[in-house]
Amino acid sequence: MSILEKFLSLSEEKKTIIIDAALSSFGTNGYKKTSVSDIATAAGISKAMIFHYFGTKKTLYIYLIDLCGNILMNGFNENFDTSVTDFFERIRLATDIKISVMKKHPSIFSFLNSMYLESDDEVKADIKDILAKGEGFRSKIAFDGMDGSKFKDDIDPKLVMKMLVLLAEGYVSQSSSKVGFDLELLHKEFNEYIDLLKRNFYKEEYL
Repeated sequence: MSILEKFLSLSEEKKTIIIDAALSSFGTNGYKKTSVSDIATAAGISKAMIFHYFGTKKTLYIYLIDLCGNILMNGFNENFDTSVTDFFERIRLATDIKISVMKKHPSIFSFLNSMYLESDDEVKADIKDILAKGEGFRSKIAFDGMDGSKFKDDIDPKLVMKMLVLLAEGYVSQSSSKVGFDLELLHKEFNEYIDLLKRNFYKEEYL
């Protein structure tokens, strides 16, 4: 049995306790400042057990990134409506799903925010590789079956997508300096930005 299989063989309750403790610890303090002892204390288990289940702090961290990605992807697979062809409505739907998942798993929000801004050399390259793999899925959500005819002739939808990504990254950076970041406010403001972009980038007959 591999080290990770030892963790996966635990009951769902025990796994959830350890996962939530790790997500919260990393989300609050970042990778470098979070110790295995911090996670063990938050989970109510010994430091030795964390090493028993994961081997290293890095292995645990990468496991959490993959876990969060899978939870989000499952949310999209279960709730995304591929019959929606409007670009901005697709982005709105994807945002609704992501916010819904974050509300169900609040610790994921702080962890992912921290991960996006993580600069520790021990995990920076791994994070970059994992995020790069997610680019294809994000493009699929935005563009597969999308009706590009609604855009004004001089507007490139891919550039619009880049703008939206930068906007989302700006929210991440902003939220990292706040305590109790308001998901509802984020959701409301992001929808307002989508409406603004739609009014400016779509042909008038589609408004």
